[in-house]
Amino acid sequence: MIIPWLIFLSFVFIMLALDLGVFHRKSHVVGFRESLGWSAVWITLGVTFSAIVYQAYDHHWWGLGSSPDAVDGMINNGRLAATKYLTGYVVEKSLSVDNIFVIAMIFSSLAVPPRYQHRVLFWGILGALAMRGAMIGIGSALVTYFHWVLYLFGGFLILTAVKMLVMKEKEEHPKNNPLVKWIRKFFPVTRGYHGQHFLVKAGSDASHESAEPGLTAVSDLVVDAAPKGKWLITPLMVALILVEFTDLIFAVDSIPAIFAITADPFLVFTSNVFAILGLRSLYFALAGMIDKFRYLKPALALVLMLVGVKMLAAKWLKTWLGDSFNFTVLGVILLILAGGVVASLVFTKKETPAT
Repeated sequence: MIIPWLIFLSFVFIMLALDLGVFHRKSHVVGFRESLGWSAVWITLGVTFSAIVYQAYDHHWWGLGSSPDAVDGMINNGRLAATKYLTGYVVEKSLSVDNIFVIAMIFSSLAVPPRYQHRVLFWGILGALAMRGAMIGIGSALVTYFHWVLYLFGGFLILTAVKMLVMKEKEEHPKNNPLVKWIRKFFPVTRGYHGQHFLVKAGSDASHESAEPGLTAVSDLVVDAAPKGKWLITPLMVALILVEFTDLIFAVDSIPAIFAITADPFLVFTSNVFAILGLRSLYFALAGMIDKFRYLKPALALVLMLVGVKMLAAKWLKTWLGDSFNFTVLGVILLILAGGVVASLVFTKKETPAT
């Protein structure tokens, strides 16, 4: 059973090595066209992987799909496994869009130079993969041995969805974040960005590199001159820590959402990984258009609510819709997301004053 995990993880690390070591070896500003191209690559890989899932589970390669799914008690054959994988992928991908809103605020508030943003997101992805892997392992064990946990997850998702719909978000400057205050309390932070370095040593060549222009937003994230040889954290490291912390917070919502669909750890992990891997390119493609998708957040809230209801009423839905209820849920999720995007584009265009 370890073989498919080793194959998949090897593929992921090879793709990440090519990404940073070949295609993005030199820091540069990721343009809209480039980001769209990479988004298409990752989405294509994520969707195409469903065909591999179909074959692997239909023929039970390496024992995949040989035991009942703890969520619905069904044996995952090729069609069912592929449907669950795609549903999980769409849910995680859509929820990651909400993550982009926060990342954009972090980069803006800390004035992260555009050419270094990809580097922050790359290392942020590696940390996210490790955290998601640990959370999925724990969640899978809980669902398998304590099935009632699903009802807790379902209720939590519905409450989160209601909160997203009725409560206005209060944007706070990252400097007021308790995590940032803790960092500044125990670690010295440099006055400006020193190239693409996360850490620099006081008195080294890197610490004397000229700071990037326009960094007034991080002028308060500074320390006095440190003794020579002392390691210093740059604002780029602060941005990375905030991005990691943000993903951890969003994982609290997204991990329960995927367990409403399946408790198969391989399906949960692979759908999460492909959704996360495309987050960087999706960020650069959507960051400049976030304001245009004003109805996307309500759509995401409805998706969370639907997934929560499915988790609470899975047996009833299975009886009512039959064995294809997972496929029906996937279709409804896609319709909700498409409706949010279309409504955002249509109504935003109508409200734009004529010039």
